[in-house]
Formats: sequence, C-alpha cells, structure tokens
Amino acid sequence: MTTAEPARPNAPAPSAPRRLSAWLHERPRLRLGALLVAPFGWFGVVYFGSLAVLFAYAFWSLDPQTGVVVKSFTLSNFQRMVTDPVYGAIVQRTVAVAAIVTVADALIAFPIAYYMARVASPRRRALLFMSVLLPLWASYLVKVYAWRVIVAPSGILDWAFHLVGITDSSSVLGVSDVSMTIVFIYMWLPYMILPIYAGLERIPSSYLEASADLGARSGQTFRRVILPLVLPALVAGSIFTFSLTLGDYIIPQLVSNTQFIGNVVYVSQGVAGDIPFAAAFALVPVGIMAVYLLVARRLGAFDAI
Repeated sequence: MTTAEPARPNAPAPSAPRRLSAWLHERPRLRLGALLVAPFGWFGVVYFGSLAVLFAYAFWSLDPQTGVVVKSFTLSNFQRMVTDPVYGAIVQRTVAVAAIVTVADALIAFPIAYYMARVASPRRRALLFMSVLLPLWASYLVKVYAWRVIVAPSGILDWAFHLVGITDSSSVLGVSDVSMTIVFIYMWLPYMILPIYAGLERIPSSYLEASADLGARSGQTFRRVILPLVLPALVAGSIFTFSLTLGDYIIPQLVSNTQFIGNVVYVSQGVAGDIPFAAAFALVPVGIMAVYLLVARRLGAFDAI
C-alpha cells in the first residue's frame, strides 16, 4: 500500500523583469542592440543632427540689410566661394600645408616607431612611449604659445641656427608660414608615431628572417616586406595629421598671418555674423575628408586604427 505524496506548494511566477531578462538572454543580437541604442542615439542626435543643421544653413542666405538668416534655398554661398579667387587660394593653401605636414610627420615618425617596435629594449620602449605621450597631456594653447617663443626671431631656434652658421634664419622664422608648418609638425607627430608603431609591431619577425634567408638586403626587405605591411598603419596616421591640420585655425592665427579654412569659418560666423556662408565653407573640409577617408579605406587604414 502506497501513501500519497504531500502536495507541493505552487512555485511563484517569475517577475516581469526576470521574464524580460530570460527573453533577452535567448536573443543576443537584440540584447546587444538594446545596449547600443542609447549611445548610438545620442551620437546620431549630436553628430549627425549638427551636420544636418550645418548642411541646411549652407543653402540659406543672410539678408545684408537686416542681418537675418533667410531660410530659403539658394546656391549663392557656393557661387561666392567659386567665383572669388581668394577662397580658392585659401583652400589650396590649407590642403597643401596639411599634405606637407603629413609627409613630414611620416618621415620623422617612421624611424622613431621602427626603433620602438623592433630595436628598443622593453625599458627603453617604455621611456619612448612616455616621451611620445607626455606632450599630449599638456594644454594645446600652452604648447602653441611656447612654440611661438621658440620660433621668434631671437628665440631658441634662431639661436641654434646661428651656432651652425645660419645667420639669416630670422627672415623665415617668427610670424611666418615656415613657423606655422614647424608647429603643426610638432603638434601632430604623436598621432603619426603611434599607428606606425602598432603596424610595425604586428609584423612577425619570421617574415624578416625569411626575407634575409632568401638573400634580400635590408633595403629590399624594407621596400618589399615592411613597407607594404605597414602601409595601412601609415595611412591611418595620415588621417589624423591631415584632418587635424585641415581643420585648425588657432595655430595659423597665433604663429602666422596666413588664412586657413578654419579662420574663414571663424571670422564669418563670429565677426561678420554670416552663419550661412560659414556653414557652406565648413562643408569644404568635410568633403575633402570624405574623399580622403574613402581612399584610406581602400588602402586598409581602418584595420590599423
């Protein structure tokens, strides 16, 4: 004769948050989307929303009599940029200086990054890393004003040139385009060193050993092995140096008398109050960088960032 088991009390039903958690646990993609909706939504509102407003203002105009923005479609701002040769010269100058700074930074950064990645001991590598990153902790304006003193006609750089017999350096230093380019090269050099270092560090040593075993000299190994493998990292670094130079307006204003794209945008919206023209001119570096990023993507630069 069997005895009946005592009746067990009914388990409490799971709460709504627990049921929702279990339901999301079975759907990892939906869970990831729920986690990213807030930051991506904020990014979309702040970044793409501001770009949309900028794009809209570029096709509006300013009433010269009342100073009120006329919110009607017009191409007058772009016609003004195309017909006035001054703005074309400013764009060409800005792109040329950005290209010069990028090339100069690449030439300076490559041997430094190569020594850090392939030659230096761990202790020296740490010291070099600290030396590269330490200037990034200083204030941007402090560094610019310090370089303004360095490149002054009677500054440290002029004194160093006199030591090696160059006595006419004061004619090219001071408030000049040469000084501005030197300051740009210094300011963005860390942004070129770090990507190149990361690209060089990822090259397996076996590749270099195999190249040497096959009889290749150091120059051939550099051209056929190292340079093709580090090219995406080099292009990734150029994105930073080129874009930062392209959009800067403080260094040209403090170290030289040259007008850059950023200076025109600053003066147009701050002094003249012509926000539509400033928005139209601000689209020029946006378009330049869009083309630059497309080329960099084809070269695999995004994989090296």
